[in-house]
Amino acid sequence: MSISSEQVTHIARLARLKTDPEKSEHFAKHLSRIMDLVEQMNQIDTDGIEPMSHPQDTALRLREDVVTAKNLREQYQALAPSAQDGLYLVPKVIE
Repeated sequence: MSISSEQVTHIARLARLKTDPEKSEHFAKHLSRIMDLVEQMNQIDTDGIEPMSHPQDTALRLREDVVTAKNLREQYQALAPSAQDGLYLVPKVIE
């Protein structure tokens, strides 16, 4: 698939990107190579191939779901101007 420099300029304008007109040909050549690669990959027969979640057949190592942080709520609320039943009390700001 061949992409022209006019198409590159149009795509850049749609993406709100500023491009130099002399670099459009350079970008067109590279984008054409990328599109050619995508076309080659689309031609590969993948029938009968099961999708993989990971290229290697490995299981993730998971850690135990255990609480490791200490409960310091009482110490934090001791510094607050006003707290009650584990909640911070603040002045009413909306009537």
